[in-house]
Amino acid sequence: MPINPVVEYYSDVAYGTALVLYLLAMVLHAVEYSASRIPVATAAGRGAGEGSGGIATLAPPQDEPLRGKPERIGRSAVALTGLAVLVHASSLALRGAAIGRVPWANMYEFTSAICCVAVTCWLVALYRQHNAATLLRRLGGFVLLPVVVLMFLGGTVLYAQAAPLIPSLNSYWITIHVSAAIAATGILLVSGVASALYLVGAPAGSWIAARLPDTTTLDRVAYRTAVVAFPIWTFAIIAGAIWAEAAWGHYWGWDPKETCALVAWVVYAGYLHARATAGWRGSPAAWINVVGFAVMLFNLFFVNIVVAGLHSYAGL
Repeated sequence: MPINPVVEYYSDVAYGTALVLYLLAMVLHAVEYSASRIPVATAAGRGAGEGSGGIATLAPPQDEPLRGKPERIGRSAVALTGLAVLVHASSLALRGAAIGRVPWANMYEFTSAICCVAVTCWLVALYRQHNAATLLRRLGGFVLLPVVVLMFLGGTVLYAQAAPLIPSLNSYWITIHVSAAIAATGILLVSGVASALYLVGAPAGSWIAARLPDTTTLDRVAYRTAVVAFPIWTFAIIAGAIWAEAAWGHYWGWDPKETCALVAWVVYAGYLHARATAGWRGSPAAWINVVGFAVMLFNLFFVNIVVAGLHSYAGL
């Protein structure tokens, strides 16, 4: 199918527009965060969930709606984020329409899709946790920061023109395997941010920690998103093995990307186990979750770009 340059152009415009909207939403979240008063429930409960598992021993803080400008700014930031993710999704749809294939065949497209899933996951988590929406909204800027960085890198150093699939990727498995990997990675981004903030918020006293939700809430967000993402990541690895057998004649060849994906799976399995084990709940489990996402980022960038292997599809 020939490439439609006009549709590709509008896809790039939508991508850039989404990036600007995410950046503006992040700034609004930062303004709300800095202008918000320190919640009494958060200050009192800071560190209370440390090592206790949080969810089983502490009730989530009650949502006390902020009054005045911070509240309006925060709600505007969420609305702007919602608009941005719609524009972002249209960018992916247009990219696919421009070439007639799924829009995640190179690093630019893959990174864009991950960010779209991450922001969508964040908005869903915010909606579902309506009883603590005001406190959770303060995480918005921290979630959008890696999204903005990744999208900036995607639109600059990782950008690739729309092109047909290379022969090794021309299979229906790209829809199954890669879409599962994208969904899991995007959800785990939110989980990783929550665990990182848990580690920041556990020791009381800092200005940043004082305005974060309590550690129980952060732990709950990190754990629940990881629980959703882990089976999806498991399926992505299994689907990749099936595709490898069809494409290369073996299910597993210890290719660098396969190996790194398996390492990430083991780390996340360790996190979920630690999260349910007395003595490992709290900071130890949060550290494991952060390490897991660091492995995912290593797999996404270093393995794709630097290491040569059967999965070298960076498109750079």
